[in-house]
Amino acid sequence: MKRLLSLMLLACFSMQAQEYFPNNDDISAVSNVTRAITNATIITSPGKMISNGTIIIKNGNIEAIGSGISIPKNAVIEDAAGNYIYPSFIESYGDIAMKSPKRAAGSRTAQYDEGRKGYYWNDHIRAEQSAMDHFEYDSKEAKKYVNAGFGTVQTHFADGIARGNGMLIALDNTGTDADRILKQESGNFFSLSKSRQSRQSYPTSLMGALALLRQTHFDADWYAAGNSQTKDLSLEALNAKKNLVQIIEAGDKKNVLRVDKLGDRVGKQFVIVGGEDAYEMIADVKATNAALIVPINFPDAYDVSNPNLEWFVNLSDMREWKQAPGNLMMLSEAGITYAITTKDLKSPADLMKKLKIAMEYGLTEDQALAALTTTPASILKINDMVGTLEKGKLANFIITSGKLFEDDTQIYENWVKGSKQVIKNRNTKNIDGSYVATLNGVKYNISIKGNGKKSTVKIDSTTLGSKITYDDNWINIVTTQKDKEDTSYTRLLGVISDDNNFHGIAYLPNGQEPAFVAVKESTDSKTDGKDGNKKDDAKEVKKMGRMTFPNVGYGSEVKPTEETVLYRNATVWTNEKDGILDNTDVLVKDGKISKIGKNLSTSNARVIDATGKHLTSGIIDEHSHIAIDNGVNEAGHNSTAEVTIEDVVDHEDVNIYRDLAGGVTTSQLLHGSANPIGGRSAIIKLKWGYKADEMIYSDSPKFIKFALGENVKQSRYQNGVRFPQSRMGVEQVFEDYFSRARAYADAKGNKYFRYDEEMEVLLEILESERFVSCHSYVQSEINMLMKVAEKHGFRINTFTHILEGYKVADKMAEHGVGGSTFSDWWAYKYEVNDAIPYNGAIMHSQGVVVAFNSDDAEMSRRLNQEAAKAVKYGGVSEEDAWKFVTLNPAKLLHIDDRTGSIKKGKDADLVLWNVNPLSVTARPEITMIDGIVFFDKERDLRFRESIKAERQQLVNEMIMAKNKGMKTQTPKKKDKTLYECDTIHW
Repeated sequence: MKRLLSLMLLACFSMQAQEYFPNNDDISAVSNVTRAITNATIITSPGKMISNGTIIIKNGNIEAIGSGISIPKNAVIEDAAGNYIYPSFIESYGDIAMKSPKRAAGSRTAQYDEGRKGYYWNDHIRAEQSAMDHFEYDSKEAKKYVNAGFGTVQTHFADGIARGNGMLIALDNTGTDADRILKQESGNFFSLSKSRQSRQSYPTSLMGALALLRQTHFDADWYAAGNSQTKDLSLEALNAKKNLVQIIEAGDKKNVLRVDKLGDRVGKQFVIVGGEDAYEMIADVKATNAALIVPINFPDAYDVSNPNLEWFVNLSDMREWKQAPGNLMMLSEAGITYAITTKDLKSPADLMKKLKIAMEYGLTEDQALAALTTTPASILKINDMVGTLEKGKLANFIITSGKLFEDDTQIYENWVKGSKQVIKNRNTKNIDGSYVATLNGVKYNISIKGNGKKSTVKIDSTTLGSKITYDDNWINIVTTQKDKEDTSYTRLLGVISDDNNFHGIAYLPNGQEPAFVAVKESTDSKTDGKDGNKKDDAKEVKKMGRMTFPNVGYGSEVKPTEETVLYRNATVWTNEKDGILDNTDVLVKDGKISKIGKNLSTSNARVIDATGKHLTSGIIDEHSHIAIDNGVNEAGHNSTAEVTIEDVVDHEDVNIYRDLAGGVTTSQLLHGSANPIGGRSAIIKLKWGYKADEMIYSDSPKFIKFALGENVKQSRYQNGVRFPQSRMGVEQVFEDYFSRARAYADAKGNKYFRYDEEMEVLLEILESERFVSCHSYVQSEINMLMKVAEKHGFRINTFTHILEGYKVADKMAEHGVGGSTFSDWWAYKYEVNDAIPYNGAIMHSQGVVVAFNSDDAEMSRRLNQEAAKAVKYGGVSEEDAWKFVTLNPAKLLHIDDRTGSIKKGKDADLVLWNVNPLSVTARPEITMIDGIVFFDKERDLRFRESIKAERQQLVNEMIMAKNKGMKTQTPKKKDKTLYECDTIHW
């Protein structure tokens, strides 16, 4: 019985292995022929080598590998003596062999609703997509990757925020799709970019994309529990693919941290594509525990030879050129798991050039090889198939002329699933070098580079025009004459002999055909043999240069830390019942205001002589749009309570430093005014040099932005179609969403309850757990919203702008709402025609808590002068006017127990001014937050000098790079968008 079973199994195996397609190719294209490649130096994996090794290949797999192993009698033997063999590379994030997504037809009218039925409500969630449905193998495109050393590619349809699954393919140009497709489903892909196949507006911002991904995952969990009464093909696909490797394209270091935080929120550990600037926040990136797939498209030097163009280049961009090649080394030293991708490279052929630049910064050969082989195999969970050269794995390997990362090493062949793909004939000699030939008594100095692709011919010091061709060991060089008036040519035709000299016949213009020998000059820079190992000592590792916190202009080389500081003999504006105190000392200790009095003393304190100067609490900007990445408005819906500015705080925005120079210590970063119910805000301390999460207030009060008026009803849109289109409609939006939130609360505990982040936020408002700051102008709408709030049992916290507040100040006071206004803006659009500069003073006189805000990146640096206008327009006292930009906004933001005045126990958020802070000549000399000095006038002057010196150093290095023939790019001015309330990225 056992014998019969064995025979049956053998018969089945034979039938499965039997060829049933006709074959008209030569034997080199047949992968099931047993082959033995012998006498090679085999690198089986990073750091592991077999000398004089043999690989035996059968049916596309490695049958055996080692030194001294027996070779099957029927094997086709190929001698690879002097050659090296490495595992073929793995591209873990490609879109090769994918049809291009068809872009949705254009229209002048925005699309707000989904365009598909039976799928998720947002067209940019396309989890049902499968790379197989878009697969179209292009051997010409594949050859670019093959020539660069790649044997396996994880490819996907790169379109949408949820992109569906990818596939794993072998780059076998000799086989069929059946041979190439290793896995039909490999990886589940996401991004922060919308689909080109849909014009649906939402999301219009980065924070919207993050919110959409959160809610999609919440909905997928809800759907998986069987709670939906309808079928959703997108959510079904997302759930079906949850066991695949989850990969998201993020981009820069900040987005790496953002998407990891997103993953933590939805219970998913993403493999993150990005982090090419991770070196700037290496500890934070490591703390994510995420594996990275890292692009290596380091920027070229800028052509700064023209001083007028040099100033288009920011210092941070100059630093990036200097520092980015060190990223891989820093990732390796930090122990971060990463693979390398060719994403963003102009061509896969640029891979080795970029890697060699990275190696100049300390990246080792083993680290580079691992990032192309073993690590991507591990990340993609395909290390049972590829990544190393071991028995049973796919026969995916490259044969090279020498050590892989040596400058003159060539990739000869790329074997994929046992099929040989010849890139360059490995029996062809490398002819690069310098030669000397004598023709009719004339000495010719010939230099050949690029493995026979470039020649330089000189007679004495005169360089002749020349062109070289090299094929099948035959060399043909055509040169011009030394006499430029002579238009004839000399042709040299010959071969490289075993003595490495160039032997041949010269065809001279006079018809003579003398034989010649071009003798190859010896060099001390290389050893004999094919591996080309240099005798020179190892090159000095390049330094990344100066790095700061943050790594832009005006950053500190050491992260600022708190100090014990004694301000001596200042005029202190307390904003408390003590008023303004003359000749008073303030002690700061442990980040807090420790003592206030006269003749204070303490040990180990830095004493600052404040005689004749004014010490105040820091300015608080209740309405700001600085330090926000990729969109201040999520304009895709009329309610976007699910988005939050906290997701997109940009800790590197230089406007933070500029605001510090203007005495600002706290800002509320508000969503814009594109919709009636906008997004949640972020209240931050301007801790320049700290990361975003460290800037956001601990236990921050919860705020959200509402808006009324022209912006939300799209008055200035040419093709506004989104509801609402009238002020009546705006009211109805609030009524509708608050009613929905009540119904949502009632549904909690229901079997089919669906968690909805937007509704959760609106419910917080109804339960007075989240405060509303509302963009407003016209008195009728101001009255309307107060009534809507009272109807639903809460109050509006702040009306911002509120330029008709003076008309309803009594009603505002009765409702308990504050007013955060402009000092003297009016008539810049229709709904502010009735604005007056006395607005703030009148509201203040009626008992309304009044603040002046900036809503502008430039004005925020001069809020002390805005406060002074309350004295001019309305006769407000200097102390009360100063509270308009300090204590009062602290009250409006519910942080007045921490900041806004100088009181024992409060946060040491202080500004030392040269004169009265309401003066037009007032300048901050020191700005302190939590007892840490973040702006110092004297240090600022030193910053400016160091920036000049650093720029000049980098300019010199870039000019040197250009003079060495390195590729450069034209300087381009990069300006960060300064957001306003109505700025929208469609």
